[in-house]
Amino acid sequence: MNIYDIAKEAGVSISTVSRVLNNKSNVKENTRRKVEAVLEKHDYRPSAIARGLVSSSMRTVAVLTVDIRVPHYARTAYTIEREFSRRGYEVMLCNTGGEMDETAKYLRVATEKNVDGIVLVGSVFNTICKVPEIQNLLGRIPMVLANGKVDAERSYSVLVDDGYGVGLAVDHLVKRGCQELYYLKDLDTVSAQLKCRGFLEAAERAGIKGGKRRVIETSMSLKGGMDAVEKLLQEGKKFDGVVCGEDITAAGAVKAIRRAGLKVPEDVAVTGYNNSEYARICEPPLTTVDNKPELVAMLSVQLLTSLIEETDAYSSCTIQPEIVPGGTA
Repeated sequence: MNIYDIAKEAGVSISTVSRVLNNKSNVKENTRRKVEAVLEKHDYRPSAIARGLVSSSMRTVAVLTVDIRVPHYARTAYTIEREFSRRGYEVMLCNTGGEMDETAKYLRVATEKNVDGIVLVGSVFNTICKVPEIQNLLGRIPMVLANGKVDAERSYSVLVDDGYGVGLAVDHLVKRGCQELYYLKDLDTVSAQLKCRGFLEAAERAGIKGGKRRVIETSMSLKGGMDAVEKLLQEGKKFDGVVCGEDITAAGAVKAIRRAGLKVPEDVAVTGYNNSEYARICEPPLTTVDNKPELVAMLSVQLLTSLIEETDAYSSCTIQPEIVPGGTA
C-alpha cells in the first residue's frame, strides 16, 4: 500500500496525508484521526524518499562541524541534533576536521541528498567558505552558521560576541587588582582573532601597556597552556594574570603555575573560556566565560526551521557571553 491508496481509503487528498505524516498543524482534528486510523490499520510506514517526493521535503538537515570530540562543538551539535529530532527532522552529522576538501565533500553530499537545510558549527567556516569551490556550493540550500558568518544568499548567522567575552575576563582580573596580564592565543580562527582583539582593547582601556607583546601564541591543549606559562617564567616576565581563549589551555596554565610553586589565584589569577567540563574538573575550578553553546544551538535550529518552512520572520542575531566566577580569579 502506498500514499495514494491511503488517501483514497481515507477520502482525502494526497497532500492531506502528507501533512499528517509530517505532523503539520494545518489539518482538522477529525480529518487527522481518520487518516491516522487508516495508517494504523495497514501499519503504514512511508519511506523517506517517497515522503520527500510528495512533500518536496526530505525532513533532513546536515550539520557540519570541525571535530565532535571537542567539548564545545559536541555541546552545540548535540543540542542541534536533539532539537531537530524533536521537530521531526533527521540530522546528518559531518566532521570536517576544519579542512576545505572535507567541507566541500560534505556540502556536495548534502546537495545531492536534497537536504532541507545546513548548519555550520564554528567560526573556521568563515575562512573556508571564502574559497571559490565552496562558494559555488553555497546559496542553494538554506544555511545557518553557529558562531560564524558567510556572505552568501540564504545564509544567516547566530554569532557570539567573543571579543566582548574576553573583555569581561580582563575587566574581572583588573577589578581584583591584576595589572600584569598576558593572553594565551591558542587558535587562529576568526573567533580566536576576535578574542585576542577583545583582550588588547580591554587591556588598553585598563591602562595596561605592552599591546601585542602581551599575547603568547600556543596550542589549544593542556600542554599548550603549560608551555606558554613556562615560557613566561623562563623569560622572567612579571605577570599576575593569565587570560586564555579556551578552558583546556587555562587548565594547563593553572597546572604550570602551581608546579612553579605559585598560588592560584593569590599570586597569579587565570581565566578560561567556554564554561566547559574542563573548567569544573580543574583544581581550583576555573573562572571562565560562558559563550552559551546550547543557546546558540537552539537559536540556530529556530532560525533554520523558519527558513525551511517559511513560517516566521528571520534574521541573524548576536549573543553576549557572561563571566562565570570560579576559584582561579
